[in-house]
Amino acid sequence: MLLNISYNDPAIKRRVEEAVGTPFSLKQRWKMSGIGSQKLNITSSSVDIHNLLILDQNINICNIELRPKGIILRFRSLLETYGLVIPYYKLKLYKGRAQEYSIYIDQHFVKVFADSKGIHAFFKKVAEQKSLNLPPSVDEL
Repeated sequence: MLLNISYNDPAIKRRVEEAVGTPFSLKQRWKMSGIGSQKLNITSSSVDIHNLLILDQNINICNIELRPKGIILRFRSLLETYGLVIPYYKLKLYKGRAQEYSIYIDQHFVKVFADSKGIHAFFKKVAEQKSLNLPPSVDEL
C-alpha cells in the first residue's frame, strides 16, 4: 500500500503497524547489524510512483526499513515523504541485471541500482527475513 507518511497521523501509523509490525527494538537492531538500507537510486517505477517522483527535479532515491512482518520503502517527492508498505507475504524481490533489484507488491514496483557490496548484503538480509516470516506450507502442518 502506498501512503503519505509525512505527518504523525495515528490512523496511518496503525495501518502501517498492522501490515508490517512495530519497529524492531534497539537490542534486535544490534543483533541484526542494522535494519535500514543506504540510499538506493531508483531506476524505474510503476506509473503512480513515477507520477509522484517527477513532481520535482531532485534525484530519485529511496531507502528500505526492515520490520518484523515486512518492509517499508520510503522516498520523497516535493516536501512529502511516501512509504510503500509491503508485508513479506506480498513481497516479490528479483535480481535483474547484475546491478539492479526489483521490488514488487500488487500493481506497484520499484527498481533500484545496486552499486556496492553493502546493498547486495542488505537485499540478502531482506530475502532471509522473508523466508523466516513466511507462513508454514501444507507439508509442514
